Amino acid sequence: MEIELSKLETILGVVFIDKNYLLSAITHRSYLNEHKEATQEHNERLEFLGDAVLELVVTDYLYKKYPEKPEGELTAVRAALVNTVSLAESAQKLGLNDFMLMSKGEAKDTGRARQYILANAFESCIGAIYLDQGYDAAKKFIGEQLFNKTDKIVEKKLWQDAKSRFQELAQEKVSITPSYEMLSQEGPDHDRMFTIGVFLRDEKVAEGQGRSKQEAEQDAAEKAIDTKGW
Repeated sequence: MEIELSKLETILGVVFIDKNYLLSAITHRSYLNEHKEATQEHNERLEFLGDAVLELVVTDYLYKKYPEKPEGELTAVRAALVNTVSLAESAQKLGLNDFMLMSKGEAKDTGRARQYILANAFESCIGAIYLDQGYDAAKKFIGEQLFNKTDKIVEKKLWQDAKSRFQELAQEKVSITPSYEMLSQEGPDHDRMFTIGVFLRDEKVAEGQGRSKQEAEQDAAEKAIDTKGW
């Protein structure tokens, strides 16, 4: 594990004083269920902390970068920068996936479920850096990983939620208002996964998944924009 952690430290650009913070950051709850001998905590508490640090750092950055933008737009830009897809993409780019400690079952998961795990691990790493090295180190890490996405988000109006963007584009390009239809729902109440289709009249353009209907609709709209090349 030491070798793996030192590799991860190199990737994150941080040498930890307390390696346990880093070890916990990459430990999914499911891993501890299968490895009773493990002594580290899983990463949910670190994720909780990292989420708060991330929000403050990004809010501070956007507030200073866009002095002319109103609160509502800044909130939307921030949401686009720190949503599951954006964080999972940054985690993937770092190669966090290769270091995650998960149960065999979770390790097989791909797609949306894996995105959640990676996004959460990204926030956990922020929490770990903050506890071990302080606010400035966490701010530096977040800046290096996320701030370069901001111009594209603002320029392409990616801060608008995907449903609004797809509706605007569909009305502009084909004069149709998209409709959404539930295709399936799976899993127990506390861990439900919804699949929703987005349609332009009779044409099913894309399918989306999420832990709520709203999230599945947003995912479907995002994929529909890609599918149409809009």
